[in-house]
Amino acid sequence: MPFGRGRGRGGFHRKRGRSASPGEERRITLPRDNEIVGIVVRALGASKFLVLCSDNKERICAIPGRLKRQFWIKEGDPVLVKPWVVQGDEKGDVIYRYSLMDKDTLKQKGFQIPQA
Repeated sequence: MPFGRGRGRGGFHRKRGRSASPGEERRITLPRDNEIVGIVVRALGASKFLVLCSDNKERICAIPGRLKRQFWIKEGDPVLVKPWVVQGDEKGDVIYRYSLMDKDTLKQKGFQIPQA
């Protein structure tokens, strides 16, 4: 029996494309204590983005190394930002990327989302 490719199980993209069933509501990550919702204004390169946050501040946000391959971010995407302890008004980390459906759900739950 050959090893490696061709057996059809597992792998990096195994769960890609699967979604919740139509009648089931998706659970979304809500902002916690020191987290802010924002909109990506511009990609700066090297996993860094200019994000307009809900407190009307623009922050340069980076994707932490453990999350770099988890999600791909484009301009206009709603994201969850955790400001840094030092230089918190200028810099932060992108923790999560919301989908467009999640954006509507956040608005319904009362979270302010800035317009890019």
